[in-house]
Amino acid sequence: MVDIFVTYGPWLIAIAAAFGFLMAWGIGANDVANAMGTSVGSNAITIKQAIIIAMIFEFAGAYLAGGEVTSTIRNGIIDAGYFTEVPHLLVYGMIAALLAAGIWLVVASALGWPVSTTHSIVGAIIGFAAVGVGSEAVAWGKVTGIVGSWIVTPAISGFIAFLIFQSAQKLIFNTDNPLENAKRYVPFYMALAGFVMSLVTIKKGLKHVGLHFSALEAYALAIAIGIAVAIVGKMFIGRLKMAEKADRHTQFANVEKVFAVLMVVSACCMAFAHGSNDVANAIGPLAAVVSVVNSGGEIAAKSALVWWILPLGAFGIVFGLAIFGKRVMQTIGKNITHLTPSRGFAAELAAASTVVIASGTGLPISTTQTLVGAVLGVGMARGIAAINIGVVRNIVVSWVVTLPAGAGLSIIFFYVIWGVFGG
Repeated sequence: MVDIFVTYGPWLIAIAAAFGFLMAWGIGANDVANAMGTSVGSNAITIKQAIIIAMIFEFAGAYLAGGEVTSTIRNGIIDAGYFTEVPHLLVYGMIAALLAAGIWLVVASALGWPVSTTHSIVGAIIGFAAVGVGSEAVAWGKVTGIVGSWIVTPAISGFIAFLIFQSAQKLIFNTDNPLENAKRYVPFYMALAGFVMSLVTIKKGLKHVGLHFSALEAYALAIAIGIAVAIVGKMFIGRLKMAEKADRHTQFANVEKVFAVLMVVSACCMAFAHGSNDVANAIGPLAAVVSVVNSGGEIAAKSALVWWILPLGAFGIVFGLAIFGKRVMQTIGKNITHLTPSRGFAAELAAASTVVIASGTGLPISTTQTLVGAVLGVGMARGIAAINIGVVRNIVVSWVVTLPAGAGLSIIFFYVIWGVFGG
């Protein structure tokens, strides 16, 4: 068994690194495109600008805040104790899981399906564990939580997006003087966005850099940032020179410009938080392989990251987005429902709020499903006719298929790798 690591160790690490890069590439093509889809779909920014923003903030999030230490087993979905006597099977399984999840993400991205990268890797890990050592190695309670999240998280984010959008309609767009009311109420939306986005960044990003805040400190800091954003925003909006007596259409266009600026800021925060959080889907299994091989078969609860792993994940995410991210962006931003900057902002703020609620309650969520739910909520606020039901049906089917697809591919690759390296 240890002989396998002595004989094939460098090969196993090299293969795991290649498949880890493929997985990170898939995360960039699929998940990051989700984060930027609303901004592009509402024409707040162009696809080229979205890619540049995402490249900077995703890379920063993944590299600066991706974590010096990462859990060996993603989300505690399997019990590593079952692999103590057969560590080589854990290595084969993690390599198979990376390849399986990576391939599924590439296929989904090619079809324009926004699927969950977390659920892809979790499904793949469940697959090899169940056949490699037995179904008792899988924490099935966690799996049930994931399946439940398919309904719960889109429902929460959709409801929040519906409320935000409706409030903007009533307070600003449906009034006699939309521009005057925008100047009055938009600072409050800015405060809310500043609060939620800073809370997401603190909770999801900064904890990995070694900056640890208590819950009270995190909320106090987020409130202070929210107030500061509102004050700065009010100053800027006050300076905007727009013809007050312009017709309503022109006023609407000017109000949407204000929301477009808000969207760009929120997209940057979401990209940073996403990079810091979801890069673990690619580098977690890779770190496990490197740790087990280098220690000669010892399975640690946590794996300290070798220096090259984080940059590999960060570059993979950036390349995936730049080369292949356009299709999923199109699905989220254009194909579900027609988005304007104010609608896109409502969806993005609702998605971020749901992430905060979930991290506070321990609910297992997918950023993808959260955002799709939020976009649906905005569409529903305008009536069921505003939603492309065919696109939504395809998205839901892709969510349901993700876990079994990841598991099935992982089982096949697991046996192939086992056959090649033996043991």
